[in-house]
Amino acid sequence: MTRLQKLIAASGLASRRTVEDWIRAGRITVAGRVAQLGDRASAADDVRLDGNKLELEAADLEARELLLYYKPTGEVTTRSDPEGRPTVFDRLPAPRGGRWINVGRLDVNTAGLLLLTTDGGLAHRLMHPSTEVEREYLVRLRGRPGPEVIRGLLAGMTLEDGLARFDRIAEEPHDGEAGGHSTYRVVLHEGRNREVRRLWSAAGFEVSRLLRIRYGPISLPRDLRPGSARAAATAELEALERAAGGPGAPAPSK
Repeated sequence: MTRLQKLIAASGLASRRTVEDWIRAGRITVAGRVAQLGDRASAADDVRLDGNKLELEAADLEARELLLYYKPTGEVTTRSDPEGRPTVFDRLPAPRGGRWINVGRLDVNTAGLLLLTTDGGLAHRLMHPSTEVEREYLVRLRGRPGPEVIRGLLAGMTLEDGLARFDRIAEEPHDGEAGGHSTYRVVLHEGRNREVRRLWSAAGFEVSRLLRIRYGPISLPRDLRPGSARAAATAELEALERAAGGPGAPAPSK
């Protein structure tokens, strides 16, 4: 038996702090009884949120897995798509236990590194803004921004959901065949929806190709092809745990 908030969080349904809020609000029931903080349950119990049964597949923390996937353009990062588009989950190998939980998302037109884990708690800590885990992208632009544009993007641009900025911007060497395009490496430490594209758009530039090449300490392997995945090495999982605040760290505060 596991503490209820830990069990639900490990299934990837919400952060532990969010689950605690659900319990305090009386929204969680176990076998028909309103749950209390401190209650314990197992994945086989009838656990419900607002009357809807939760599918609980608690991860074995000793056997948790991390997968590195090279997402191609054209795939979505949801388990099913109402438009019938292919999803990243169509290609993934089955985990040894539990289910794959994607660490953040990439939009349908963005390719690159997508991390997936069977540890919901780890996934939520990595995505929480307070951990400030870096994301690095290779961006191909139409046109070439001047120094003032770069300074503005580093200082911050006002988007519809608030101020946003890049932490670092570095131009890639010109390949001689780029024509009216330019390529940059950009780093930021949050994962708002389409943030890289929206930042460049606010500066007056269109992104023609976007590739995520790093998430925290994990880089896109050079030998991984689009649509392929490989299991992370133990050292990679440990590095990611440290980036998320360490194994077993409590859920970040809101």
